Amino acid sequence: MKNTMTILMGFLMVTAVKGQNLDSYIQEAENNNPEVQAFGLRYNIAKEKVEEANTLPNTEVNAGVFVSEPETRTGAQKARFSFKQMLPWFGTITLRENYASSLADVDYLDIVITKRKLRLSVSQSYYELYAIEEKQVVLEENIQLLNTYEKLALTSVEVGGASAVDVLRLQIRQNELKAAKLVLEREYRAVQTQFNNFLNRNENTSIDVADDLPVYEPIEISSSPLTLHPELEKYDRLYESVAQSEVLNKKEASPNIGFGLDYIPVEKRPGMDFSDNGKDILMPMVSLSIPIFNNNYKSRTVQNEMRQEEIIAQKTNRTNLLETILSEALSNKEASYIKYKTQIRNLEQAKDAEEILIKNYETGTIDFNDVLDIQELQLRFQTSLIEAVKNYYVQTAVINYLTNQ
Repeated sequence: MKNTMTILMGFLMVTAVKGQNLDSYIQEAENNNPEVQAFGLRYNIAKEKVEEANTLPNTEVNAGVFVSEPETRTGAQKARFSFKQMLPWFGTITLRENYASSLADVDYLDIVITKRKLRLSVSQSYYELYAIEEKQVVLEENIQLLNTYEKLALTSVEVGGASAVDVLRLQIRQNELKAAKLVLEREYRAVQTQFNNFLNRNENTSIDVADDLPVYEPIEISSSPLTLHPELEKYDRLYESVAQSEVLNKKEASPNIGFGLDYIPVEKRPGMDFSDNGKDILMPMVSLSIPIFNNNYKSRTVQNEMRQEEIIAQKTNRTNLLETILSEALSNKEASYIKYKTQIRNLEQAKDAEEILIKNYETGTIDFNDVLDIQELQLRFQTSLIEAVKNYYVQTAVINYLTNQ
């Protein structure tokens, strides 16, 4: 119960942060993404195969004319018409439907898994766009700050408190930040294209990203919540489909029964008068198809047993991998929170240092080397803070992928 509440609280927190904005993007992606649509069509095909399984073998109808009419006591046989219908052993059709239905269940889980992975991809791209936008804002703020420092330096040059080299260094630093901002613009367009492709829409469509993503202390997950994860449930459905295949295999090893009817028209014998003269022949028939040489059925049984063992091994391997991913995501989320808190403190101290420099300027003792050092530190702390927020939410999205039902 504690574990369920923990997961629920984490999910509600992220939902509250994302608001309707990211949720609406995710919904649009689920509705329009071609991969989801392809798996939906595959599932519909699988459901049609359930209807396909409810069929009988083709009915055999034969017709023939005697070239040399055989004479019988009642007259000459003119032609022969036959009808035959084979039927599988009792219950075989139902088992075929069950097997086809079990395969459809596997295909349905592919839809669930694909949508879940799509939500993760859309969320990660969304948070990447958030980080790029925030970095662009920070760079612009720092460019304006350096511009202010440049004006202070020019004033100081006039009174002999700074050199032209200080001004040039400030200008060079501005150029570097402007270049970094242009690089971010290119990165944004690349991620924007990726994001819009997830939604299957024009790659240049604008994206509304949140202005602020609050960070909260992570809540510990006390036990593994992977039991009902659709990736693992898929292996259970695959195992069940193999079990259904084996039940069907054993049933198909039973005999097939057939029913038929032969009709032979007979011509009357001329010049004779008796009760059966020219009486047509009608002959009901029953046939039995017995699989005497049934090594193929025995081989299928062995294959099914090995297939089930393979599925168990695959599930165990996938479970271990997902548990590892979950453990890493939880650890990375906690690390992101620690980095976030650290950068908050660093920024506060850098701001204090900046205020001291400004006060020194008022007394005419400002060192523009210190100005550049503090500005560089501030930018690094701001960038690290943005990365910490982004990674916090990216890891949260991974955790949600692994834990949300």
